Amino acid sequence: MKQSFLLNVLVFIFFLVSCRVDKKSEDQIWHTKKWVKENQVHNRLLDVEKEQGWTLLFDGESLKGWHLYNKPDSTQFSGWQVKEGTLFCDATDETKVFGDLVTDREYENYELVFDWQMAIRGNGGVFINVQESPEYRSTYQTGPEYQLLEPAHSDTNTPLKRPGCLWGISPQLNPAQAKITGQWNTSKIVQNDGKIEFYLNGKLTAKEDLKSREWRDKIANSNFKDAPNFGKATQGKIALQNWYFDSWFRNIKIREL
Repeated sequence: MKQSFLLNVLVFIFFLVSCRVDKKSEDQIWHTKKWVKENQVHNRLLDVEKEQGWTLLFDGESLKGWHLYNKPDSTQFSGWQVKEGTLFCDATDETKVFGDLVTDREYENYELVFDWQMAIRGNGGVFINVQESPEYRSTYQTGPEYQLLEPAHSDTNTPLKRPGCLWGISPQLNPAQAKITGQWNTSKIVQNDGKIEFYLNGKLTAKEDLKSREWRDKIANSNFKDAPNFGKATQGKIALQNWYFDSWFRNIKIREL
């Protein structure tokens, strides 16, 4: 009887200790995740990324490396600003100079990665191979667009305007969803020898060959058919669109191929 009682006591003590160890383990995991989230560093490159050839297009502190399309002397008066470590477009302030933000440099073969979010029902885009010249009024006259879209926007249900697609040219290659306002999306654009790929939150959403006959046929059957130089270049500037909706960007980095 005494042995049975002692055995039960030992089992009970072992059970309590096990529970406390499991609880401690769970607490450690939770606190570790919380710490990582709270102390995550943005707009910085890891040493391994630097070794791989990545460079930042946004340093988290200034608009260095960027200017307003065809209005470089007005950039400081535009709605584009650095806000809490993000590249923010205050698109609703009518006192600001309106315009898309473009890189100072041109790029040809590269991998571009960036985080973004839009205001509720927001609509915007990132353009590639933009040709900057007084000959062109807007970035979209020459540069294909990676569509940025907040889920509440009505274009979410339009195949050629869904997030991550090549706007006005081709629907999503694979279904992908953008995240709501307040949550960050991660996008990637790859271009190599005229072949481009778009990714949204890890999913391939567009794939085209800008040197192909198929690409020219798609343009001829799109709203860009009357834009003679649209989608022809395989080298140019990268542009962030100012399209009447507030937008935020961070962790913009590029690796030339």
